[in-house]
Amino acid sequence: MAAVYLITLVGNSLILVMVRVDDQLLTPMYFFLSNLSFLDICYSSNSVPFLLFNGLKDDPTIFYTSCYGQMTITIFLGMTECLLLAIMVCDRFIAISNPLCYTIIMNNQVCIQLAMVTWASAFLLAIILIIAIPAHFCGCNGINQFTCEVQALLKLTGSNTPVRLILGLVIGIFTLPLPFIFILISYTRIVVVMLRIHSAEGRLKVFSTYRSHLTVVTIFYGTAIYMYLKPQSRESQDQGKVISAFYGVVTSMLNPLIYTLRNKDGLEEVEKNKQ
Repeated sequence: MAAVYLITLVGNSLILVMVRVDDQLLTPMYFFLSNLSFLDICYSSNSVPFLLFNGLKDDPTIFYTSCYGQMTITIFLGMTECLLLAIMVCDRFIAISNPLCYTIIMNNQVCIQLAMVTWASAFLLAIILIIAIPAHFCGCNGINQFTCEVQALLKLTGSNTPVRLILGLVIGIFTLPLPFIFILISYTRIVVVMLRIHSAEGRLKVFSTYRSHLTVVTIFYGTAIYMYLKPQSRESQDQGKVISAFYGVVTSMLNPLIYTLRNKDGLEEVEKNKQ
């Protein structure tokens, strides 16, 4: 776990530094990628140090306020990544569908505004959901999770079943289906544009610029949908603990590796820095 966390910090920090110091990477794609890298650092730092610290204890515990705060940050960062991945595919669609006007449409001001709206929207949605969740526990105070996941904490709030269902539905709709549907529609339109390219080599070259984002979307939404939209059972809760660790820790480590190794520009930049 410590090695994974270290790789996450180093990999995402390198992307932040590369985008900052290299003028060739001052593009909308890498601007949003730097936002994603910063988000991954925050996401891992919200849970991994806690996991490492509690791993040294025979009886892991956490204060209520700390657990509630960890859950709040997790919801906020999770929503931000959902929205950010949707913005990134929108950027890629504009790049392929309208390349001549791409730099005009996605100028620096627009990119900054989109990033600010993404972070602010996720923050407001997270605050609304946290206010709606009862701020007290009743009965058993043990959670069947490695971290303070929202589903595990809802079972300890003592709220009635309809409230839990409504909260779960709201969280699920705003964090998963809406951005995911937007991403699917955008990729469908991207495929339509790609099919208009006559040469197979040209289509493959264009597709290579989308593989990294598509891989990240598949991993992120695949694990998230399994965690939050699958009906809960005893077996699924035990499996969910493993998926939760993968979702919160491993995904953040894989993102910089995927974008660096599978994106042509990122690979060329790595090779240039080695020489």
